[in-house]
Order: sequence, then C-alpha cells, then structure tokens
Amino acid sequence: MTASCASTFVRSASRTSSATCPKHVRTYSSLPRPYRFSVGASWAGKPHDPRDPRVKSNPFPPDSAIGKWRDQMLSKPNAPAGKHIGEDFFYVQDMREKSGISLGVADGVGGWVESGVDPSLFSQALMYHAHRYSKAAWPGEPEVDPTQEYEEREQVEGWELTPLECLESAYGGVLRERAVLAGSSTACVMTLNASNGILRAANLGDSGFLVIRASSVIHQQRSQTHFFNCPKQLSKLPTSQKRFSRACVDQPNDADLHEMKLRHGDIIIAYTDGLSDNVFPAEMVAICSLVARQSQLQRRTIPLTGEQGGEETVEDVEAQAMAERIVDYARMCMFNHKRVSPFERAAAREGMYFRGGKVDDVTVIVTIVQEA
Repeated sequence: MTASCASTFVRSASRTSSATCPKHVRTYSSLPRPYRFSVGASWAGKPHDPRDPRVKSNPFPPDSAIGKWRDQMLSKPNAPAGKHIGEDFFYVQDMREKSGISLGVADGVGGWVESGVDPSLFSQALMYHAHRYSKAAWPGEPEVDPTQEYEEREQVEGWELTPLECLESAYGGVLRERAVLAGSSTACVMTLNASNGILRAANLGDSGFLVIRASSVIHQQRSQTHFFNCPKQLSKLPTSQKRFSRACVDQPNDADLHEMKLRHGDIIIAYTDGLSDNVFPAEMVAICSLVARQSQLQRRTIPLTGEQGGEETVEDVEAQAMAERIVDYARMCMFNHKRVSPFERAAAREGMYFRGGKVDDVTVIVTIVQEA
C-alpha cells in the first residue's frame, strides 16, 4: 500500500504593526517573498520478508510528542491514513512565517533488526527533532525590513539555522531520547529560502536529492558509503554491550554540504535509497515531465476544503502527483528481476552479482519552485 501527503506552502501574509499588537505577539519582517514552493510527499514501506527476524518493537505511543507528530505527518492534510512507511521517515516544516521551508528524509539502517532493535524509532525521532528545531528558525539570516520603525525591527526574533546545524541539533535530540535505545539512520536535510531562492543541504549516507531544470538533472547529491551497501550513518549505541563495537558511527559534520540558487520551474526530489537503488535519474525526469504535461490540460486554481483553507494551485497538485507516480514506479521496479537497476549496476562495479531491483522502503518529497 502506498500512502501519500501533500503540503502547500503559500503566500506571505502581511505583518501587523507592533503598534496594534498585544505585547505578547511577535512581529516579523514584512519583506516580500518572491519564491513559492509547492511540496508533495509519498512513501511506501516494504513488505515483510518471512526470512527476516521479527522485532518486538515498542513504537512511540500515539499520545506522546513524537507519536502525535508521526501520525500527523502520515495523515495530513487530506491523504489516506496510510501509516506503513517502514524504517524511513521524513518531515516538511514551514520556517518563520513562511520565510522558507525545511525538509528532510531519513532511512533507518535495517541491520539493527538482527540485534532486536527497531530501526524505525531512530529515523522517526531524528526527523521529529529536525522539524522541532527548524520550526522556530530562519532558513537564512533573519530578515530586517528597513521600512519598519526601529522598535518594530527589534522584535524580529529567531536565528539562522543551516541544514548542518539542524542535523547536529536533531542528532543530539535522538541521543537524549530515552525511548530510542539504539539504532542508526542516514539523513538528508535541506532548507529552501523564499526570499532569495537559495537551497542549502546537508547529506549523510545514501539518502539524497537531485534538482531538475528544463528536463535535465543539473545536480544529484552523491552517496556517502564506507563500502558497498554500507552508508555513512548517525548512530546511537547501547554502551553496555560490546557486541556493537564494530558498528558504523559517523558524525553530522561528516555530511556533504551543498548550496545553489534555484530558478522558476526547478523540481527538487529528496529521497531515500529505495528510490535511487531502483530508478535512474533520467526516469525521474521522464515521470515529472509526463505529470507536468498532463496538468497543462487543467491549468486552473482548485479550491481546497481542508482545515487550512486557502487555495491549492496546479503546482501543488503537480508536486503531489509527481511524488506518487515516482513511488509507484519505484515499487514496480524493485519487484522486477528482469530489469537492470541502479543497484545491480553498482553491485557489478564491485564484482558482485545482483539481479533486478532491490526491495526496500521508499520515501520521496517533490518540491516545485515558482518565482514571482
């Protein structure tokens, strides 16, 4: 079963002057935001292999902070309440009154299952804390509107949060999380600045992202591995047991950093390796182009009936459709043993034999950039 969610990040509402606000209300910069980001997300957990050991897991309770947030991410705003995301997780977060967005994907390392550890807890906690820290921050230097009075500008609060700093803070949160006894995860975190169109990213391991411009891939983040099929990963080890002494333990500052200027029409695809191991970049481009052509037949604004109100644009529908079609195609490829996959080619370069697709969890976030 494939579950999906669409999120719309629209409009910069005009800020209210502090002269008319109660003292406890913070005011933010009224500078225009020339960039808008339409975001869609889709995911699918892999079916259980009867040959794999079953883990007796204690998931985050639905009434806990992480449990509430997890269920919210897997059901909003109007998607089917599909919750089978496997060992992956993700987040999409508005930053500072829509000055931009922060998003990320994480893939729990499945090798922990053999030790009786549920890998999904680590990735869920990592994305929860990334969301928590990014929520109160700016995607760049806090904005100051020179047309405001000095007293108004003084009330602009918050701090700049780079993707690396977000990853470091989130990792610290997982290490302090008592419910996560052990585990590992790859991670890709990025911020998109609505004021200047700058994308900044930090990527650790074999999750990643690519940017499509004019039907060509202009950037694809490289994977980080210790050796074939062993990605770099953030880890939490049970210190009382020596049997984990050979586990991979990498740090957030080992992440690759990337910064680039976005343009109108750019498509950003963030993903876990369930996508990149099964689908070639050219196929992702083809799927996005097909969805875009289909949506040209209905270039109009569609009213929303969700809780947030407002309007859902064609680009919002496109982003969600692209994410869903990409996940559907990845799932079809991973069960096809007659088709050459990216993972098969990578294995062949290492002198290993592997046939067809690789069955895995897959999570995809698609963002379409629009410039006023």
